[in-house]
Amino acid sequence: MDDATPRTPALEAIGISKRFDTVVANHDVNLRVEKGQIHALLGENGAGKSTLVNILFGLYRADEGEVRVNGEPVRMDSPHDAIDHHIGMVHQHFQLVPVLTVAENIVLGNEPTRGRGLLDLDRADDEVTELAERFGLAIDPRATVEDLPVGMQQRVEILRALYREADVLILDEPTAVLTPQETDHLLEVLRGLAAEGVAIVFITHKLREVLAVADRVTVMRGGRVVGTTTPTETDQAGLAEMMVGRSVVLRVAKTEAHPEAGVLEIRDLHVRDDRDRPAVDGLSLEVRTGEIFGIAGVDGNGQRELVEAMTGLRTIDTGTILLDGTDITGRTPREISELGVAHVPEDREKHGLIGPHSIADNLVLNRYFRHPYARRGLRRHDAIDRDAERLVAEYDIRTESIGSPARSLSGGNKQKVITARELSHEARLLVASQPTRGIDVGSIEFVHQQIVGQRDNGVAVLLVSAELDEILSLSDRIGVIFKGRLVAITDAGDIDRATIGRLMTAGADAA
Repeated sequence: MDDATPRTPALEAIGISKRFDTVVANHDVNLRVEKGQIHALLGENGAGKSTLVNILFGLYRADEGEVRVNGEPVRMDSPHDAIDHHIGMVHQHFQLVPVLTVAENIVLGNEPTRGRGLLDLDRADDEVTELAERFGLAIDPRATVEDLPVGMQQRVEILRALYREADVLILDEPTAVLTPQETDHLLEVLRGLAAEGVAIVFITHKLREVLAVADRVTVMRGGRVVGTTTPTETDQAGLAEMMVGRSVVLRVAKTEAHPEAGVLEIRDLHVRDDRDRPAVDGLSLEVRTGEIFGIAGVDGNGQRELVEAMTGLRTIDTGTILLDGTDITGRTPREISELGVAHVPEDREKHGLIGPHSIADNLVLNRYFRHPYARRGLRRHDAIDRDAERLVAEYDIRTESIGSPARSLSGGNKQKVITARELSHEARLLVASQPTRGIDVGSIEFVHQQIVGQRDNGVAVLLVSAELDEILSLSDRIGVIFKGRLVAITDAGDIDRATIGRLMTAGADAA
């Protein structure tokens, strides 16, 4: 074939428009994904990326426009139609059955049988093993999914799509919960899949990954495509500006910290996880006023249990937690909040917001019973609404009304609601756990500025994050957690990304 002859794309969206009531989620969107290429799809939360890929995968139907597979128009009424056209999708929140094995999850809905239609598990194991070896995704087919680390569960999701012979693979935030090492391996896997001819749509907020792996990049803003480029034609700053519509500070500018007295002191803390196994194992640390102490680590090494123990959400086995010298061990979440601890939780849906309640109510969840929001046990709606209007404007929360339910907001705006609530009252200690997980670069910039602002106002900040760039950018001191222990504590300027990554996966043996 002549090189000048245009190739037939694996997947096309042509003139796609989609409305939800008065909201235009997609407007005349065009996307062309070539065979054997990795096509990154970028945009802020609410830009229309998820709506577009949900249309491509048959979860939504477009109001206007058409989808083409291998140049032919197709009708996508359900994910079953997409799978029939060899399109696979790996969702940000895994769609796995925890109690089933790896092989059972992968073949679910398309199980190999023998004899009188009996399930052939041995054949399933063999087929999964062969598939995993072919694509460099080694995994034990008989392992139970709930016992696997997050990175391995990600492999199961990808293998499930490949088992159904996907020629097009849509990945929605696939690295959101992966370690740096797992992320690097996944990017290598994506390159290998592309080399096999698979067309890949890669949705992410992590611009470094886009530049490392993508062949082409399409950027959406406000439901429209605002540009298409390649990594050789741009950089992180250029991509961020396309996404947000203005220049974005990607690395927080902050002055040198001048920490003073200790605010938080943890002594020999022991905490168990939900399965009654040791999660925090004799951990001790101190966080001082006017500093950001960052804790880096692979998810599942005790971070969640540590934060929940500090904020009254989990029972402590042994150990002591002191706030300004006051023992808060075993206190309730309200008591700890009242003593001056602000908490931005890891799971904003579970611990940060009440979805059906209004934005105004969510902004006073931790102080609705106090003056001026209540008097003699009765709510003062005017005071709550005034405060909500002020915070919505101050924190740039994008909503039609303070009376809208919190669940109607995008991820970034949900995070802004939590940040506004927790940072808008006098706090001595801010505990921020995964504060930017799954939000876009504009919202990340805002949240980072707020955290640094708290530090500069004399607040002690404990930052827990699996994002090394975030830890390195924000922290004044860094502790690396491994199997419930801090295996290293150092000034941020005295450690690099590679060393932290080794400590996260090998503990003190990597030092």
